[in-house]
Amino acid sequence: MTEQQARQEMVQLGASLFQRGYATGSAGNLSVLLEDGRLLATPTGSCLGELQAENLSTVTLQGEWLAGDKPSKEIAFHRALYLNNPTCKAVVHLHSHYLTALSCLQDLDTNNCIKPFTPYVVMRVGDVPVVPYYRPGDVRLAEDLAVLAPRYRGFLLANHGSVVVGGSLREAADNTEELEETARLIFTLGDRPVRYLTDGEVAELRS
Repeated sequence: MTEQQARQEMVQLGASLFQRGYATGSAGNLSVLLEDGRLLATPTGSCLGELQAENLSTVTLQGEWLAGDKPSKEIAFHRALYLNNPTCKAVVHLHSHYLTALSCLQDLDTNNCIKPFTPYVVMRVGDVPVVPYYRPGDVRLAEDLAVLAPRYRGFLLANHGSVVVGGSLREAADNTEELEETARLIFTLGDRPVRYLTDGEVAELRS
């Protein structure tokens, strides 16, 4: 994919996420690793529904701002994910309704906050660890994600939202939607008895 194609895809996916209610206001950010090793990212304070291809930020993996509008302060944790997971080619971070609600709950299993009850999160994302709360832009957020990056594809940021990586921006966006829909099911089911997948069923899906 050329850089211009990547720019157009980011604009289109950002608009789609915004129009369907997965992003509000200027919350959330996207990035993709270009073939030459630079990052293309949404600018600080930008609305995902109003991105313009020519204004997207380009930065190096070391954090140098090269061109476009100023990148989000959260680009630091995007960089941490790319630098510590060679399969990561794109990052989607959203404050979507149900995942953000889930991130605000107490006593979540920090190793995997979504106990498997449908096959799709297991197949598409796997375990979803919880990163402790830090204010947006705090360097510790990038530090914690750097440690988790080699082993996971999706993360819940306490009191904040979700982060999902993928082999492409489309894959990361699709997997984010899968997580959001699973979180919606959690709240829909509420306190009703749930038939969770057995360890054997989960192992079969992972194989």
